[in-house]
Amino acid sequence: MKKIILISVVTLPLFLTGCATQSNWAPTIDPYKDPHADRINLDLQQCKQLAEQASGSTVKETAKGAGVGALIGAAGGAVLGAAVGSPGTGAAIGASAGAVGGGAKLGLDAEQQFKRAYVNCLRQRGHKVIN
Repeated sequence: MKKIILISVVTLPLFLTGCATQSNWAPTIDPYKDPHADRINLDLQQCKQLAEQASGSTVKETAKGAGVGALIGAAGGAVLGAAVGSPGTGAAIGASAGAVGGGAKLGLDAEQQFKRAYVNCLRQRGHKVIN
């Protein structure tokens, strides 16, 4: 039982934010009347690299959030579990729930920061970004 909970604490948050990885998303640029249309591909590559540096890794942020969430969840779960006579089970369930919530939150925050930095970079280079 404890092994299953430990595995879920580590892998579930990563799985949840795996759908929103930075590498698969790119903004849409309208090339119509773009004074720098010849630079779109180069600017997409350079702005992506800059956005990745600015936002950190989604996986890394997810892992951080999972760790912090697991600690907070374990503490809260142990308190609730102690009230019903099973602090160990309460801590394990709390750690699992906290890891999922914390991991998903920080992972999605990093993803949003990546997208915002990517779009801002392209706009500052004079491109009309649609999304």
